[in-house]
Formats: sequence, C-alpha cells, structure tokens
Amino acid sequence: MKEKKNIYFASDVHLGSPTIENLRENERRFVAWLDSIKDSAKAIYLLGDIFDFWFEYKRSIPKGFTRFLGKLCELNDEGIPVHFFTGNHDVWIFDYLPSETGIIVHKEPLITEIDGFRFFIAHGDGLTKQEKLFRKIKKVFNNKVAQWFFRWLHPDLGIKLANFWSRKSRHQNHSAEFRGDENEILILWAKETLEKEHFDYFVFGHRHIAKITNINKSKIIYLGDWVTIFSYGVWNGTNFEMKYLAK
Repeated sequence: MKEKKNIYFASDVHLGSPTIENLRENERRFVAWLDSIKDSAKAIYLLGDIFDFWFEYKRSIPKGFTRFLGKLCELNDEGIPVHFFTGNHDVWIFDYLPSETGIIVHKEPLITEIDGFRFFIAHGDGLTKQEKLFRKIKKVFNNKVAQWFFRWLHPDLGIKLANFWSRKSRHQNHSAEFRGDENEILILWAKETLEKEHFDYFVFGHRHIAKITNINKSKIIYLGDWVTIFSYGVWNGTNFEMKYLAK
C-alpha cells in the first residue's frame, strides 16, 4: 500500500452560493478534487466557508450537497481525518455533520504541530482589532438565544434571509486583491503575534487570494478559493506549496 504523505488545505468553496452560476458543477468539481487526493492524503483541512450557508434545524438540513456529504463520509470510512473549520458563512454547524460524516469541527483557530513545524490554522475572520463590527455580529450568530429564534423560522424563509446576507456580504467584503504586506490586516496581525510567539506557518482562508508571504522565518498562506481561483495548499512533510486545479 502506498504511503500517504501529503496534507491538503482548501477553503471558501461557498457551496450553494446564490452568486455562483452553476452550483452543481461547482460541487462536482470540488468533490472530484477530494476524490483525486484521497490516495495520497493523510489529512485534509477545510478552512471555512465551505458552505455558503448551513444551519442544522432539529429535523432538517439545507437542501443539496449530497455529493459532497457522501464524499466526506467516504473519506472518514477510509480513515482520512477531515478537519472542518467554521467560517463566517457556515458558522452554524452543530452536531449533525460531525456525527453523520465524521468530520472534526473547529470553531476556533487551531494551533498544532505538523512534522515538527508549528502551524496556526484558521479561517481568518474576526482575529484582528480592526474587525470590531464583525466580532459583534459573530457574537450574535453564536448566541444560543439567537440560534433558538432562527431555528423557529421556516427553512424557506431562513435560507432566503441567508442568501440575502450572502449577497450583501459579498458586495461589501474584501475585493480579492492583495493590498500589500503593510495593508493586509491578517499579515499585520501575524507580525504582531510573532513578536510574542513563533509559528512556522499561518494558514488562512477568508481572503479569496492565493498567496504565500514570507516574514522572517515564517510563512503566511492565503489559500484562495473555489469560486474563481480553484486553488489549494499541499504540505508534503517539509514544504508548503500552493497549487491550482487544471482548467
């Protein structure tokens, strides 16, 4: 049996997004990629906004995503750990997805050691002081009372509201253009963090930019997205590479 040596990272697939023209093709593309890496993957990290919206009602879940959910189950059955980070679009993951598919859910950044290197892994939202408004919104989204009230909305209405929020967020959010080391708030945050604690790699989603930035002996990785860039990261035990799906 061939040794599985790679760890794969991807983010911001936005399955079900109202701004993506062909939702089924978007899902099939991502599932095909997961299938293509399963023989070499010893772990997979999905860094948030994999769903454009997700909410687990007591007796229902959002319509669709059957190919993706089935692939998660398959990966789990084959013993490949899938780490699933909640993003600002799919924050409402509770117990159904982990219990049904076997994913390991992370609602907070993960600090871990991989092959002797220190990694800080996160979706990337709400880390910085500049995001005061978003932090307040996130507190509301994570509030148990707010979740209880939302659960009582009919799913048709709840998902309609979520799609409206998604369009508004996409319009107001980051422009997917790299602003330079001195203007990227995640890079500035990483620099401040490195003054207190060393990490070899910071791995982020959220920005919809595919880029690796060097800061002294550390690297900051923006994973890009699966909406327009179709990029992903590969850790081979000694190096982190950014790769792109062949079009």
